Amino acid sequence: MASVSLGVDQEIISTLPKDTGWAAEHYYQYQNFWYPQVFLEGVIWAQQDFRARDSDIFLATFPKCGTTWAKALMIAIKNRKDCDYSSHPLLTKNPHDIVPYIELLVHQDNPVEYLDSMASPRLLASHIPHSSLPNSLLDSDTRVVYIARNPKDVLVSFWAFSEKLRSKVYRLPPLSLEEGFELFCKGVALAGPFWDHVLGYWEASLKNPNKVLFFKFEDLKADTEGCVKRLAEFIGYPFSSEEEKEGAVQEIIKFCSFENLSSLEVNKSGTYHVGPKTDEKFSNDVFFRRGETGDSQKHLTPKMLERLDKITEQKFGASGLKF
Repeated sequence: MASVSLGVDQEIISTLPKDTGWAAEHYYQYQNFWYPQVFLEGVIWAQQDFRARDSDIFLATFPKCGTTWAKALMIAIKNRKDCDYSSHPLLTKNPHDIVPYIELLVHQDNPVEYLDSMASPRLLASHIPHSSLPNSLLDSDTRVVYIARNPKDVLVSFWAFSEKLRSKVYRLPPLSLEEGFELFCKGVALAGPFWDHVLGYWEASLKNPNKVLFFKFEDLKADTEGCVKRLAEFIGYPFSSEEEKEGAVQEIIKFCSFENLSSLEVNKSGTYHVGPKTDEKFSNDVFFRRGETGDSQKHLTPKMLERLDKITEQKFGASGLKF
């Protein structure tokens, strides 16, 4: 992984607990959550320098919980009256290039200037846990959308994603599914522990449902139309009855489907570059794998599935949250 020159005290990072990384050699523990250095530098920067606007629309996720799909839906909902499907920004740009992760903006030449240049309302995203979000965001009227997913499917998807990056980008030896499983169970994953990450946003959504909208990936798959209408309402772009009659909701769902997005040339041959301050870049096709529910049943042993179920029950039991 390339080192970058930042206003982040590298001595802080050097003193943090570290463990085996997924798509990086090491992960570091900061404020009880784990990150590769490329993300950790951005978390520290965001806490110090990110300035939220009340009009911001913010997508928060644990990795591999439907982030790419949710970003595409939010883009299409917000832009539906400004562009048609023959000249849509998603035809030429990956969703991650349109809705940036605030913690990766640190790798831009001037992240503050980059953010200031974005017209309101800004669409932004992050993997940062709720307890580590910048104070300016927590104190603002920013609307936060959170997508959660069954941890068993998250584990398999995150492992497959990381293996692609290990081999194609970082030239690291393979990480077996068994090794990844053990890391995940003890909480070592990007922005992990998974269960603490989900609970932070779940509790925030219960406390302030007008500020935090909590979705499950499984519900988004099962009732896409209903969830898309709720999403549009929450972020301030509700569908009119006329739009619904004309099939606007279904058009967006079809346009943002896994089948359509993964078939676009930009997502088959395009490249995602973290930023000019780092040489980390990789093909956009790594963001598209299966987009299904229940895939973990094909990859995890019965003992693995049982162990994850027990951890999930222990962590979520008292919260009322179930998968």
